[in-house]
Amino acid sequence: MALELPIWLSRMFKRHAAMPPELRRARALLKAVDSGGVPLNPAKINEIARGFGLEVSRKAPIEDTIRRIREAVNRV
Repeated sequence: MALELPIWLSRMFKRHAAMPPELRRARALLKAVDSGGVPLNPAKINEIARGFGLEVSRKAPIEDTIRRIREAVNRV
């Protein structure tokens, strides 16, 4: 006998599975920043930004990169 998930739960899994990994990582980053988290590794922030096709200098302030990631996520 197969276990059926409620419709709302199955839709949530489908949306999550269909989401590209770059978008998933960016949203997780923004959620952490919005909840008061401070990103400690600029290389990971730059990697997420590059996943969106953004050109990022290693010398760019993290705040600017996060702002650009937020703008890219809002466009998607």
